[in-house]
Amino acid sequence: MTDSNKMIINLALFGMTQSGKSSAGNILLGSTDFHSSFSPCSVTKDCCLGRSCHLCGFMRRGGQEITLQIQVLDTPGYPHSRLTKKHVKQEVKEALAHHFGQAGLHLALLVQRADMPLCGQEVSDLVQMIQELLGHAWKNYTAILFTHAEKIEEAGFSEDKYLHEASDTLLTLLNSVQHRYIFQYKKGNSLNEQRIKILERIMEFIKENCYQVLTFK
Repeated sequence: MTDSNKMIINLALFGMTQSGKSSAGNILLGSTDFHSSFSPCSVTKDCCLGRSCHLCGFMRRGGQEITLQIQVLDTPGYPHSRLTKKHVKQEVKEALAHHFGQAGLHLALLVQRADMPLCGQEVSDLVQMIQELLGHAWKNYTAILFTHAEKIEEAGFSEDKYLHEASDTLLTLLNSVQHRYIFQYKKGNSLNEQRIKILERIMEFIKENCYQVLTFK
């Protein structure tokens, strides 16, 4: 926060290749800061920070209207088709320290396609990397963002039914992050409506943490 009427929220995106991280980041920012496209290989090779425009009157705190600004760190997917785990981890570690070293990280979003099953070893490697980057408190500062959620609707699933029939791998992960999750749909609502709904959900998680942050050296 830079003054009593403005709040800056810092987010980081993690996920596997082609999970929709960069696209999700663009929705959060309300822009096209991050390059996003279909590709048979990993698209994002470097960390990139995007900043949203100011969202005036987005919320109230202490009886005052608060102007919100979102900062999103997009990271390379892991496993990566070109980069080693060591390279990806070092790239992200340096970016977290550079961008959020003092201000801190409010929430990490683990991005997962709703229409793709979680593979045990791949998600274990990704979660291990997140643990190593964020530290022992990672579970308190992480939520799962399901992209392509419209696919589960097309298959006749509600969100509750989808989660009820989820794999053991996904259920274990959800338990680890205290069932913090968000579904992102790409049709029906306008992009701005999607954005507001997702940001409202994110702010719920951040409020539950009493606006605390993870800092990096």
